[in-house]
Amino acid sequence: MSSTADLPDLNVWLALVWPDHSHHHEALRYWEDEARERVLFSTVTALGLVRLVCQPKVMGAAVKTPQEGSALLEALCQQPGVSLAIAEHGGWETFHQLLQKGNVPARLCTDAHLAALAMVNGWRLVSFDRDFERFAGLERLLLP
Repeated sequence: MSSTADLPDLNVWLALVWPDHSHHHEALRYWEDEARERVLFSTVTALGLVRLVCQPKVMGAAVKTPQEGSALLEALCQQPGVSLAIAEHGGWETFHQLLQKGNVPARLCTDAHLAALAMVNGWRLVSFDRDFERFAGLERLLLP
């Protein structure tokens, strides 16, 4: 199934908005050259982005207040084609199937959730993370 929407992983969103991130240039290249016409936040990635940009251990001197993190998320969602995902299918059955196959460690539960959302809604998952390779049937774009 070919998609017209991308579901970026949290690592892509963080790299995109933080110029000092080690993958910032790759995220910008994706954004400018490879992003589909619709780019979606899931609830998990939206909350994760606000949480991470407010963490001094992650952001250093670029740390934001919760108010600034919220404003950043709102500004991203005002970009053409960017929005919070309104999933036609929640993906919970697929999520449980992925976990019950037994090859998903606990640390990848959120990845399994994102993979399930993308799979059942026909979205392409975009990430720097190779762990998504374990989810057969997932359309994905692995960034360098």
